[in-house]
Amino acid sequence: MIWIFDIIILVFLVVTALISLQVKDLLSAAMIFGVYSFLMCLLWSGMGAVDVAFTEAAVGAGVSAVFLISTVLRTKRRSSD
Repeated sequence: MIWIFDIIILVFLVVTALISLQVKDLLSAAMIFGVYSFLMCLLWSGMGAVDVAFTEAAVGAGVSAVFLISTVLRTKRRSSD
């Protein structure tokens, strides 16, 4: 039963990776990156590596995603030139 859970997460990981490569909007790409990191956290915890999963959740899905989204929101869409 657990291997079905792993396969579902791996399929979602591949789908989010492909979507993040294809999307043109930077804000959407940053949010998809956060989803990807959260899915990696689920995969690590499913494999029993709870310390790695906790670090991935805190750094990957938490801090990095927030920094990327805040950076995208603080930049201008058009240049003033």
